[in-house]
Amino acid sequence: MADLPHCDTLLLKLDAGVLHITLNRPESRNAMSLNMVNELRAVLACVKQNHSVRALVLRGADGHFCAGGDIKDMANARSAGSKAYCELNRAFGSLLEQAQNVPQVVITVLQGAVLGGGFGLACISDVAIAAQDCKFGLPETTLGVIPAQIAPFVVKRIGLTQARRLALTAARFDGAEALRLGLVHYCEPSDALDERLTEVLAQVRRCAPIANAHTKALLLATEDEPLTSLLDGAAEQFAAAVTGPEGIEGTMAFVQKRPAHWAQ
Repeated sequence: MADLPHCDTLLLKLDAGVLHITLNRPESRNAMSLNMVNELRAVLACVKQNHSVRALVLRGADGHFCAGGDIKDMANARSAGSKAYCELNRAFGSLLEQAQNVPQVVITVLQGAVLGGGFGLACISDVAIAAQDCKFGLPETTLGVIPAQIAPFVVKRIGLTQARRLALTAARFDGAEALRLGLVHYCEPSDALDERLTEVLAQVRRCAPIANAHTKALLLATEDEPLTSLLDGAAEQFAAAVTGPEGIEGTMAFVQKRPAHWAQ
């Protein structure tokens, strides 16, 4: 695997095939600066083709996940005019697209503020684990702006009806409500988050990494690919998988009543 890039705004730890990524700007509740966006994109690009990295765990430092976009970046862009604002905003959308489509399982561990851009990051995760006392919200309209890049991801995650309510009222809500809305998959006391994360990672490790990558891509493709071509392609992928190294190993492991090599 290529060396992970040096980061000023992220803490990186690779442990047993899991890359732990911690947003590390605690003085701003881990607000998303352009530098952080670029560093996250570089990390995602670095691990994309490495099947030994099974999962990415994204969390925030010092009790907060992410309080949204960095207001200082917005202020600095003002002198450069609307084009700079457009580029700044679109950069975050590109990050969300990239993060959603990486082949690894993306797990978010959510505490404290999960606002604006942080809300968007929660929406692209494959598994989201929230503390009960999280504070979720879309505060953009209270600042006189719009949730431009995260809106499509929010709608896909929780549906148009709830997205309209939350975006147009800027309502705040906790982890239990996030679970009810389908935004997160687990809602735990803060001291039980790591226990739940360990459980989820154990489940991920039972799954073959290449099979997981193809399955994730197939699931995402259901949103916009015509059904017939989707099923045709899926049949070809299935045939390749069942006759490939993972399919052969998985079948033999089942017959021999042993764990597959990727689960050991």
